[in-house]
Amino acid sequence: MYKVDFVFWTPQFFLTCHSTGCCKWIIKSESHVPPQDTSTAPADIPVKPNSRLCRVILSKDTRHPTMAAVALVTENFKFVSLFFKSKDVMIFNGLIALGTVASQTAYNVFAFECPCSSGRNYLYGLATIGAPALAFFLVGIMMNNSLWDLVSECRLRRCRKLSGASAFALLGTIVGRGMVAPITWVVFSLLQGQAYMCAFSEFVDPGTLEGFPSGQGRKVMAKFPCQDSVPTELRSFWAEVERRLKFESQLIGWLLVAVMSVTVFLILCLKRCSSPLGYQQENYWSQYRSNEKTLFQRTAAVHARLLAAENVKTFFGFVDLATDEKEQLAEHQSAGPICSTNWNRVTGVYLYRENKGLPLYSRLNKWATYSLENNVEAMEKEMDVLS
Repeated sequence: MYKVDFVFWTPQFFLTCHSTGCCKWIIKSESHVPPQDTSTAPADIPVKPNSRLCRVILSKDTRHPTMAAVALVTENFKFVSLFFKSKDVMIFNGLIALGTVASQTAYNVFAFECPCSSGRNYLYGLATIGAPALAFFLVGIMMNNSLWDLVSECRLRRCRKLSGASAFALLGTIVGRGMVAPITWVVFSLLQGQAYMCAFSEFVDPGTLEGFPSGQGRKVMAKFPCQDSVPTELRSFWAEVERRLKFESQLIGWLLVAVMSVTVFLILCLKRCSSPLGYQQENYWSQYRSNEKTLFQRTAAVHARLLAAENVKTFFGFVDLATDEKEQLAEHQSAGPICSTNWNRVTGVYLYRENKGLPLYSRLNKWATYSLENNVEAMEKEMDVLS
């Protein structure tokens, strides 16, 4: 029997560490209750048959609650990631914002260097705020598949059936997703205040500073972002100038946060009010699209691999496949090419509609429905225009 030195409890898990330096992560059964006596090792603690037992080997001198907390974070990382996957859009936007904040902070710490020169400060400060924001915006919209769906729609169907409201909604979605990183960059730049102070220090009116010597122009005020460059007799005014400019910068930043929050709230309300679906069906549609996209991409990768394997085998007479690829080839036998017409029919913008009272959640869903019905006329009529 080992002596248990530390027990860490959560509603779903407990961590026990004993004198050997060994810790056990155990998922509790529903009927399990905390032991009254922790003087024995957790060997006879009931564990669910499908639970995961994680052992963390620690050094002999690390039997401390802090180490247990570290183990808690480490061992539950995968459980947290599963929760994140259920909220793809929210988490994705959050990660973008977090990455942008980290990038902005790193830039201010390691790379930001105000020239402290009249005429250059303004350009450098605005470029520091605006140029990265523009780059983030362009990258954001390029990474949005909805943009390329819209491009494909206009190329394949000339956007004949795309109404103004539909176009506005689609472009709003694309731009909204692309604005997450730029807005985050601008807001945190303003809240930190360094770029704003660099850009606008030369525009501070010396006459508004009590006791400031007269006759000082923009060239002197432009040196204030660099404290060491300020003339010795004026350094007592540096703190006042910094406070004033950071006040203005942070005020603009918080106003921007408030405006964007209200805007997002109103857009979401408008979207819910104009949606033909109820809240539950809207969530179902979102889950369907996510699952369809994942399965389509995964199946397309397998199909492409099998088709390539068949063509390589035809050329060489054999093909070198891994074990799982051989199993896939044996299971599916063959993978023929798909005609461009069908690819075009499942590519492009899709807006919700129904067929005989039944919902059609995507272009692929509609194509499959008409194919199963063997309705060639409806296929040709409906699938070649914006739905």
